[in-house]
Amino acid sequence: GAVTIHFGKKTNGENPMSSMSKFKKLAGISAFAFAAMTMANSVNAANWRYAHEEYEGDVQDVFAYKFKEYIEENSDHTLQVYRFGELGESDDIMEQTQAGILNFVNQSPGFTGSLIPEAQIFFIPYLMPTDMDTVIKFFRESEAINEDFPELYAQNGLELLQMYPEGEMVVTVDEPVSKPEDFNNKKIRVMTNPLLSETYSAFGATPTPLPWGEVYGALQTNMIQGQENPIFWIESGGLYEVSPNLVFTSHGWFTTAMMANKNFYDGLSDEDKKLVEDAADHAFEKIIVHIDGLAEEALEKIKKTSDEVTVTRLNDEQIEAFKARAPQVEEKFIEMTGESGKELLNQFKEDLKEVQNN
Repeated sequence: GAVTIHFGKKTNGENPMSSMSKFKKLAGISAFAFAAMTMANSVNAANWRYAHEEYEGDVQDVFAYKFKEYIEENSDHTLQVYRFGELGESDDIMEQTQAGILNFVNQSPGFTGSLIPEAQIFFIPYLMPTDMDTVIKFFRESEAINEDFPELYAQNGLELLQMYPEGEMVVTVDEPVSKPEDFNNKKIRVMTNPLLSETYSAFGATPTPLPWGEVYGALQTNMIQGQENPIFWIESGGLYEVSPNLVFTSHGWFTTAMMANKNFYDGLSDEDKKLVEDAADHAFEKIIVHIDGLAEEALEKIKKTSDEVTVTRLNDEQIEAFKARAPQVEEKFIEMTGESGKELLNQFKEDLKEVQNN
């Protein structure tokens, strides 16, 4: 069903569209649609265009609609939201934003990694706080997120407006895991990303990149023994039915980012710039409340639906054993990103210390 394709895209860098069909599709957006999209409805009111990577009711969609709501209630502007697939895949909407066809785009750093290698930092394990409150504080106060990243995005013609967490990463396995040794000889499905593969190698598992559509079947036939995703995707995709042992490792959060075309943003009046920033703040405040409830709800649903499910939450001592494996992933990140990656990593660590000490 649609859901399957849905969060496949979300957690997986593969693009099923051949370049030919992609070309036809872009041609299909054609001059007519483009003209319709760019027509302003009055002198001072603009119709802005915003695309994201998810489906109706998903976290990015909720964020987009909160943003839209604020813009439309506080100005004469209107905002058109395009969901996954309406204008193509994640890389298509990024190209369209860089080309100025779209004004705003929500793209997760895992995909932006090809454009901005440093964005892959979110795949390094144990760089983020573990509990919800501290994570939110981290996103609010982190210098790396609020000062360093906007500069990196600006170099690529993008005005970074908001980075925000979608959910804590949870690993599902064929048996409960509480130490790295438990991962030995287990094939864990990861989205296609070299840094993520490095993480699971470090944890002692055998990372196995697989297209999303094959994950359920591969778990069912024991071709792979586990996978990682935020809990609400585990619930909506029914993964717990074939991979019933949920392990909360606290190693990371699925993070996403919302941004504008920089030329478009720079050309706005001061009033409109403030409007856009306030709208992004408004959406952030709404989304953190939303995701907090979402994770608990999904876990409750899973427990109700299945008797086989086990939940393992690693304690501090168990976490330390996994955390001790993180340096090799950091080395790989620095190898991929050089000096700027190293500086960003140090800043992340400083930011983490600060939010944990306050």
